[in-house]
Amino acid sequence: MSHSSSPQEMPLVAHLTELRTRVLRCVVAILLIFCVLLPFAQDIYALVAAPLRAYLPEGATMIATGVASPFFAPFKLSLVIALFLAIPVILHQLWGFIAPGLYQHEKQIAVPLLVSSILLFYVGMLFAFFVVFPIMFGFFASVTPDGVAMMTDIGQYLDFVLTLFFAFGVAFEIPVATFLLIWVGLIDVQTLRDSRPYVIVGCFVVGMVLTPPDIFSQTLLAIPMWLLFEAGVVAGVLVQRRAEARLSTSDDSPTP
Repeated sequence: MSHSSSPQEMPLVAHLTELRTRVLRCVVAILLIFCVLLPFAQDIYALVAAPLRAYLPEGATMIATGVASPFFAPFKLSLVIALFLAIPVILHQLWGFIAPGLYQHEKQIAVPLLVSSILLFYVGMLFAFFVVFPIMFGFFASVTPDGVAMMTDIGQYLDFVLTLFFAFGVAFEIPVATFLLIWVGLIDVQTLRDSRPYVIVGCFVVGMVLTPPDIFSQTLLAIPMWLLFEAGVVAGVLVQRRAEARLSTSDDSPTP
């Protein structure tokens, strides 16, 4: 099978130059988004902290134990959000670098995979913010011992929520990962189905490692991971059937 666009052989220096150009474009995109967000850094932090502040006792506030924390926490949050928002640009540059070496049918599958991976990552973050955070912080507030004031440091809170954002964003990539494993032939659908009990246990183990030590947040990560795994298996089945049908059609065609 021939490539769709007969790529020319490029010398190593040309590849490195192109790679450098694309990396610089990614960095510029991140910096531009960061510059736009920076004037609103305090408001962005207040928005991200809203799920916790909603459950703070009356009169309680978040605190800053570090001298520079009131500046660096919103600054760091804006930079990380700029990185998250620049993911489409980063993946577009990655696609532009590897696309010339792909076959046409590989491009037809790779583009939807890139788009779905971006959307799933954002959906995972939104799920964490709107579903997991309220339940989790409500639980923490309900188990605070009498005589203890719930006043969270803004730097520790930021590290905590960024970890969960990343964990849920990556966890929601499971359908893409499952699809790729089936597509490249590293594993078949039946093997994945037979491995379902181990996958379910693994989801709860990952939920236990990546989330705070309460059953609510662990379950809220584990169950979506399992359902997303099942979605990946379904997508893999469809692709496998399509590949078998294409192979059958090729075998039945008359030999010239």
